[in-house]
Amino acid sequence: MMKNQNLTKFNASALALPALALCTAALLSACGGGGADNAAEAPLVLHAAPLATGSTTLVLDPGTLPAEDAQRMALPSFHMAPVELEAPDEHADSAAAPVHAQAVPAEFRHLSTRRLTMQALHGRHPQAMRSQSSEAVAAPAASSGVVATYTPAQIRAAYGLPALPAAGSALTAAQAAQLGAGQTIYILDAQHDPNVAAELAAFNTKFSLPACTTKTIAPAASLPLAAASTSGCELAVVYSTARGVMTATQPAYDSGWASEITLDVQWAHATAPLARIVLIETADSSYDNLLGGAKLANAMGPGIVSMSFGGPESSGTMSSDSVFAAAGMTYLAATGDSGAGVSWPAVAPHVLAVGGTTLSYGGSGLRSEVAWSGTGGGVSSYTPTPSYQSSAVPGMGAPARRTVADVAFNADPSSGQYVAMIAPGSSTVRWGSVGGTSLSTPQWAGLIAVANATRALNGKAAMGAPHAALYGGIASVPGTYASAFADIAAGSDGSCAACTAKTGYDQLTGLGTPNVSSLLSTLSGLTIAAAPQVGSASIKGTVGTALTFTVSTVAANAVSYTLTGAPSGMSIASAGVVSWAAPVAGTYAVTVTAKDSKTGLSGQGVYTIVIAPLSAPVLTAGTISGKVGVALSFSAAASNANPVTYALSGAPSGMTISTTGMVSWAKPVAGVYTVSVTAKDSKTGLSGQAQYTVQITNGGPVIAAAAMTGVAGKPMTGLITIVDTGASSVSITISGVPLGMMFQSSGLSVMPYWNAPVAGSYQLKVVVTDNAGGSAQLTVPVTVTAR
Repeated sequence: MMKNQNLTKFNASALALPALALCTAALLSACGGGGADNAAEAPLVLHAAPLATGSTTLVLDPGTLPAEDAQRMALPSFHMAPVELEAPDEHADSAAAPVHAQAVPAEFRHLSTRRLTMQALHGRHPQAMRSQSSEAVAAPAASSGVVATYTPAQIRAAYGLPALPAAGSALTAAQAAQLGAGQTIYILDAQHDPNVAAELAAFNTKFSLPACTTKTIAPAASLPLAAASTSGCELAVVYSTARGVMTATQPAYDSGWASEITLDVQWAHATAPLARIVLIETADSSYDNLLGGAKLANAMGPGIVSMSFGGPESSGTMSSDSVFAAAGMTYLAATGDSGAGVSWPAVAPHVLAVGGTTLSYGGSGLRSEVAWSGTGGGVSSYTPTPSYQSSAVPGMGAPARRTVADVAFNADPSSGQYVAMIAPGSSTVRWGSVGGTSLSTPQWAGLIAVANATRALNGKAAMGAPHAALYGGIASVPGTYASAFADIAAGSDGSCAACTAKTGYDQLTGLGTPNVSSLLSTLSGLTIAAAPQVGSASIKGTVGTALTFTVSTVAANAVSYTLTGAPSGMSIASAGVVSWAAPVAGTYAVTVTAKDSKTGLSGQGVYTIVIAPLSAPVLTAGTISGKVGVALSFSAAASNANPVTYALSGAPSGMTISTTGMVSWAKPVAGVYTVSVTAKDSKTGLSGQAQYTVQITNGGPVIAAAAMTGVAGKPMTGLITIVDTGASSVSITISGVPLGMMFQSSGLSVMPYWNAPVAGSYQLKVVVTDNAGGSAQLTVPVTVTAR
């Protein structure tokens, strides 16, 4: 019993208290390259066989570049001599006219010709013209600062293309075919040239070439396109997205790409004057956008795709090879203008890589050529050797991988060719002398168009990829080779051992330059055997799980298969089923070669096989909070493909884990516990572990008391009850006590009593604190009425 006082304080120590009344539970949840030629007669269709195991994934190559390669930027491959030419004279349509020669102003002779534009030239000097009698120089003489420039008629005569019929004359079907009638040439370039049609019209007028009708192809037009006209040239301009579909969004103008566009269009037309030209412009020169342009050409239908640009190759660029293997399509690309080296897309096995020469032609007789010093060429670091590049080709030897160039044409800007140029916002036609493998590429595209037109007249299919015909049907036959090609055996593009032209195949000029009349005669009657088409794909599997997939092949005859670069234990059956009983973790580039049993031609595809290592169950560690005496549960379930078993270590008494990973504790005891949960894979035996920090605290004191009422002079009592589960000591302070009121305690119960209460209203303020720092307070009203 305590004395009467206004402030009463006492302690209850070392009491055995009930468990916590409140628990907060946290729930954690764990959770190719190839050497195949394009068959014109049958499309390449890649079909994946059903997978033999659930963990094997076959993803067919959609011609999508890896992100790093998709954002690479290609560059146009043109050169322009640093002089604005005098306008071609009245003899411009005569093959016998002397070659135009013009001096380069002395102040411009130091300029690089690579990607030089007329705008840039005029920005330096508006009067950048100095003429010299064309009689004085019949061959290029860069060292003397004189540029020789050829007209379409002179180029046609130099290479053996048939002379153009007189304007307005009726053409036979054979004559129209010799001009590329009924064929489509797709010019693929980046950015936009707003004056391409006007420039072509000026070019045609000056050199007496057939005019082209401008056609519009709506972005929503259905594809493929209708067949090209067999009686006249058409020019259409479309814009492409990276997805390979048309858009109404016009690309931005760029003077460099505009120069590329105009020379591509004009010289493809000069070579195949009746072919339809579809100019495909992309938003920029990223590999992704340019590849989208090639996809659009494929969707538009059979034709020849001319690509006068290039950039670095990589292992990733091989994933685009399938885009250049569409049926009925021929793809050509420039080898580059920086000397020895390999560029994409020329290095792709289904693309005809076009190198460059320096031409000398006096208007009659035979032309003379050497390899141009700026032409590209070399051996790929990634693309396997295609079957058409065999030792049967003179000078070919046994290349380690795909080797470029395949063929060549005039490309030296010092033996340049006329191009008409109109600046944006102007109508003035200016004339430049252009070169580069950008120039040789569209002319070879025109030759293929003429060959296809002639073949169509003879009831034969388009060539598709011409490699098998050029290498196998022509170059491997000595007499035919000598007739169809001029073998370029002089000139160099660098200091390496293979950087000098030689007899037979060389990296600078490939098989050589065309003797067009003989070449077309051979190609028009040649039956072109198609090599097997082998798809490329990405395969995914896991360690220890048997892997099988079927190679996608299109072939006219039965084929036999071989694997190159395959890991130990991998094999391929005669039906093209690849098996690997016990895959080992890693990434493997496996080349599948399919060889035609009758023709001996081979095709290749690269399968990238990724075997993921076995992974242990994954658990997510965490911190769990709870209250003393309040049931606790949380999930420690593992993320795993197979069933797992669970075990606890470091767990307090009474804590358990279920087969589903649910941790339970019926009566938590105050404290901090580090509990390890281990999940073991029932199949692989691999285990994963995570630690959980479990914090159990008490809930603090709780005070309960009813209001006290009484009558003056008559004894009255009350009851104050404290609950503090988990506390070891409690301190109680009561203030506002009226004189005469006493208190008696028992455990955590306090009984106030007042023997002689005095009338009035009082407030007892009860404050409780415990050893854990918890506290609570309660006001108990006391009312005493008069008698």
